[in-house]
Amino acid sequence: MITPALHDPHDACATELALAARGGEPHATDLFVRALHHDVLRYVTRLCTDPHLADDLAQDTFLRALGSLHRFEGRSSARTWILSIARRAVVDSFRRAAARPLLSDTDDWQDTAERAQPRCIPGFDEGVVLTALLDALPDRRREAFVLTQLLGLPYAEVAALTGCPVGTVRSRVSRARVTLIEQLDHAERHTTADAPA
Repeated sequence: MITPALHDPHDACATELALAARGGEPHATDLFVRALHHDVLRYVTRLCTDPHLADDLAQDTFLRALGSLHRFEGRSSARTWILSIARRAVVDSFRRAAARPLLSDTDDWQDTAERAQPRCIPGFDEGVVLTALLDALPDRRREAFVLTQLLGLPYAEVAALTGCPVGTVRSRVSRARVTLIEQLDHAERHTTADAPA
C-alpha cells in the first residue's frame, strides 16, 4: 500500500484508513468516517451557512465518498479528497435550492426564523457573530479562509481542492482577514459610540 508523503499525522492516518476501507478491511470504513466527520461538518457548515442543512450535507458527502471509495488511490490526502466531495455536495445543494421556490406562511419569515434559534448556549453569541462576519465575505474568500484558518489545510491543498493557484488562495485569505478586521473595528467603534457615558 503506497501512502502519499503527508506532513500531518491526522491526514496520514485518515488516508491509510481510506485505503484500508477501499481494500475491504472491516472496521476501516467506520474509523475513516469518524476521523474526518468533524472536518467535513465544519467545512459544509461554513460553506452553506445553514447549520440545519450541514448535517444532511455531511451525510451526503460521506455517502458519495463511500460510493466512490474504490476510485481513491491515495494520491492526495483523504481529507483533501473528501473535502472536494463536500464542496460538490454543497454546490449541488445550492443548485437544487435555487430550482425550488421558497414558501413561507408568515409575513415576517426572518423574525420567525431568528426566534426559532436556540439561545443561552455557551459560545452562542460568539458563534452568531463569527457566522455573520464570515457570511459577509465573498464566497471564494470565505471558502479559502475557512479551509486554511479554521480547518488548517495547507495552502497547496486548498489550491488543489479549489482549482486555483496557491497565490490566489493566499490573496483570498489575506483579503478575507482584512475585511474581517475592518468589520470588527467598525462594530467596536459603533458599540463604543452607542455605550452610555
